Amino acid sequence: METRLQNHPPRYRGASINLMYLPAMAIFLLFLVWPVIQGAMLSFTNWDGYSPTFAQVGAANYTRLWSDPNFMISLRNTFIYGIGSTILQQIVGLFLAVLLDKSGKVSNTLRSIMYLPVLISPVVMGTFYYLVFRYRQGALNDILEALGGDPIAYLSSPGFAVAVIVFINSFQFVGISMLIYLSGLQAIPEEVHEAAQLDGVSSWQQFREITWPMLHPAFAASVVINLIGGLKLYDIVKVLTDGGPGYVTNSVSTLIGRTYFGNQAAGYAAAQGVILFFIIIVFTVVTNRWLDSRARKYGM
Repeated sequence: METRLQNHPPRYRGASINLMYLPAMAIFLLFLVWPVIQGAMLSFTNWDGYSPTFAQVGAANYTRLWSDPNFMISLRNTFIYGIGSTILQQIVGLFLAVLLDKSGKVSNTLRSIMYLPVLISPVVMGTFYYLVFRYRQGALNDILEALGGDPIAYLSSPGFAVAVIVFINSFQFVGISMLIYLSGLQAIPEEVHEAAQLDGVSSWQQFREITWPMLHPAFAASVVINLIGGLKLYDIVKVLTDGGPGYVTNSVSTLIGRTYFGNQAAGYAAAQGVILFFIIIVFTVVTNRWLDSRARKYGM
């Protein structure tokens, strides 16, 4: 086959290779691009999700969003879940990576333990933590009562519930950040640190002046992955609080589900989905530009 390709002019060689992308492109267009286009088209209708007929309402769904208090609460929570989880995962993930950077049975075992929650379904994780944080017969409140304290309504208080969701999401996926930072740490040549030690550079100075700048590619990858995952958070919120009490812990993703199935307002839910889609795109673009500016600062 190699001989046959060599007999073709260069322009035909490239064309024959590009044909191999067509099946993947067809799947991408059919299952990703087309649903997005359909959702955007539905966002200009009053479709209820079930009726065979619906009417065009123009931009009414979009103007309604900004006067909808439930959407504004969900939008605020989405930012908290996305940004809060991202910050927490960078801090804890980097700490664990530095702590477990050395090879050995103990380090390898601890790495596996810390990565294990990533392999668990968010639905299972949310159910487990519901048993921990619920008011009656919850593990934490049972301990408090055994010590003579009063039970706390963790999931009924908006502030507590949002903080709990950020904590659970961060704990479950911090293993991804840990592995990314571990890969970055192991890619740094040992000679760099050895030379710094010979020059009498302290451990903290080595981390600040050498390790952290060289970890920028790992930092960039971790931030983008965690941010996108946090902004579209759904499973844990759905299982743990179902957006309650009322609508105060909803993310935009869970609000879309309640709007579509609970309120039978598919057109309005589609408009919410389009806004979330653009929020994720804008956050990703802005974050990537900020990360690029940091990379230029470090000469990368």
